Amino acid sequence: MWMQKLSDGVLRVLTPLGPRYIRPTFLQRVYILWIFRHFHVLPLQVLSRRQRALIESLCAQQRFVSLSPTDEFEYAPILGTVERRPPVEVENLPPRKSSAGGRIHPSFPKRQNGRVHRDALSLRSDARSQSVR
Repeated sequence: MWMQKLSDGVLRVLTPLGPRYIRPTFLQRVYILWIFRHFHVLPLQVLSRRQRALIESLCAQQRFVSLSPTDEFEYAPILGTVERRPPVEVENLPPRKSSAGGRIHPSFPKRQNGRVHRDALSLRSDARSQSVR
C-alpha cells in the first residue's frame, strides 16, 4: 500500500464546496505521507507553518484532479485528508462590567505585586492631612 501511495497517491482537501483532490509530485507525496503517518484526517490549524505552506501552495497551483468513475484516478490511494474550514467569525461582545460597576474609588490604594503601592499610601496621607486643616 505504501508503494501505491508513493506512486499514485492524491491528497484530499475538504473545502466548503466539497472535497478536492490534488496530485502532488513524488517528493511532495513523500512529505505528505510523513505528515499523515499517524492520522488519516487533519485540520489545517494543527499543521506546522511549513506544512500549511505546502498545502496552500498545492491549492494555489490548482493541480486538482477529478476522481470520477470514468477517470484513471478512480482508485487512486488517498495520502491523507486536510480539512480546510473557513475561519469562524467570533462576535465581538461589549466588555462585561464587574458586580461593583467596574468603578474603584480613587482613594483606594493601588496594589503592585500583592503590596500596597507606596505612592498610593503617601497620596492618601497627604489628602487626609489637607482635609484636617
